Amino acid sequence: MSTLLTHIQDRLRKRAAYERTRRELANMPLEVAIDLDIYKPDADKIAADVVYGR
Repeated sequence: MSTLLTHIQDRLRKRAAYERTRRELANMPLEVAIDLDIYKPDADKIAADVVYGR
C-alpha cells in the first residue's frame, strides 16, 4: 500500500512541476525567450522533456 501511495505522490509532484514549468515558459517575455532560443508555443514539449525526461 505504501508503494502505491509513494507512486501517486511522485506523479502528483511531477505533474505540479510540469504545470509550473509550462506556465513559466509560456508566460516569459518574448525578449527573454528569444535570448534563450525558446519557441514559446513549444512550452508543453519543453516542460515535459524537463520534468518527465522524454
